[in-house]
Amino acid sequence: MQKSRHYSLKKRLIWGTSIFSVVLGCFLILAAYKISLHEVDEILDTQMQYMAERSTSQPLTTVSSRVELHRTYHEEDLLIDIWAYKDQSHLWHQTHLLVPPVKQAGFYTQNTPQGKWRVYVIPLKDYQIQVSQQEQVRHAFAWELAGSMFIPYILLLPVAIIVLAFIISLSLKPLDEFKEELTQRDSDGLSPIDVKDYPQELLPTIEEMNRLFERIQHAQTEQKQFIADAAHELRTPVTALNLQTRILISQFPEHESLQNLSKGLARIQHLVTQLLALAKQDVALSLIEPNTNFRLNDVALNCVEQLVNLAMQKEIDLGFERNDLIEMQSLESTVHSIIFNLIDNAIKYTPEQGIINISVYSDSEDFAYIQIEDSGTGIDPEQYDKVLKRFYRVHHHLEVGSGLGLSIVDKATQRLGGVLTLSRSIELGGLSVLVKLPKKLVHHEDKTSG
Repeated sequence: MQKSRHYSLKKRLIWGTSIFSVVLGCFLILAAYKISLHEVDEILDTQMQYMAERSTSQPLTTVSSRVELHRTYHEEDLLIDIWAYKDQSHLWHQTHLLVPPVKQAGFYTQNTPQGKWRVYVIPLKDYQIQVSQQEQVRHAFAWELAGSMFIPYILLLPVAIIVLAFIISLSLKPLDEFKEELTQRDSDGLSPIDVKDYPQELLPTIEEMNRLFERIQHAQTEQKQFIADAAHELRTPVTALNLQTRILISQFPEHESLQNLSKGLARIQHLVTQLLALAKQDVALSLIEPNTNFRLNDVALNCVEQLVNLAMQKEIDLGFERNDLIEMQSLESTVHSIIFNLIDNAIKYTPEQGIINISVYSDSEDFAYIQIEDSGTGIDPEQYDKVLKRFYRVHHHLEVGSGLGLSIVDKATQRLGGVLTLSRSIELGGLSVLVKLPKKLVHHEDKTSG
């Protein structure tokens, strides 16, 4: 699969404008050369014509120019030749510079071993007057003029590119601000983006994103409501079925099918309970709950008392390794949900006659720690991130869970500003879950106002 190549719009604009400026400069110097060559031709042609016509007013004598092969000629160098028709000088001139007799005065091009020459010829009765100039001289002079006009452009180009880069960076700054605004939002930040400080070009994108946020928020609300309604509607009949099944088991204890039915109903009842907890948690995320003062060790002890019977059914040794006295100012119900789900999850995946250790402690003034360790099979480290997702279940475990326990814990921990860490228990060999929570919770509105 081919990877997508990302590029910087800012760099592309700077490089594009820079290359365009250089290419434009090349076209400008070429145009300047063409214009300069045209002007040079006009000036020098006039000079050659004036010199030839002036020679006709003087007594005519034979004049023969001499071309120096290794000399560099300039625009002021003009060669004059006057020869008589009867001498046939053009036949033996050393550079073949002389134009054969012509009938009409004008400009001609003469090819010689030294290159092309521009010549102006005036035919007379007995003589022919010729003024010659090397065409290469004109081209060199034209390039020189064009270069002199192009030098300021070359000198100003780096400055222009720097200024242009600054303008581009300044113009693209709203994109960085837009990115920062999106980055600072949490996963539930679906409020509309304010468009007042953004340029007109970004408005369609922002408006589409706001509509997308609205659709996502609406879909999430419907999903949460559906889960809550479904779980609530299922809770009563599932509980009734479970009670009826227990009555039947008490009457027919040897019936294996009833035992399997009871286990299935227990799993369904657990799933419904988890779904209700998940729905309540999602709804609570949008509400401002007051902080309460409580002792973390009391909450942990209450969770153990609620789940001790479930642990005794599997003859699991459930107890505290450490239970320090910790005062907290936070959301007690959410903290209770975290500890309850962790212990419940540990009981579920710990084999019979296993061990579960609970530690509640604090190593600083600001944070409290809750650690749950079990003697189960544990989880592969490669799956640590996956098990925190909703409805993900570890396939190699015999117990069939809902895949919501750790997801609920992780979501609740994030809500309280804490961190959840999974690892392997050094002492028991199973899973070790460490939850770090701030002792004093600061709500989102308190953070923004402060």
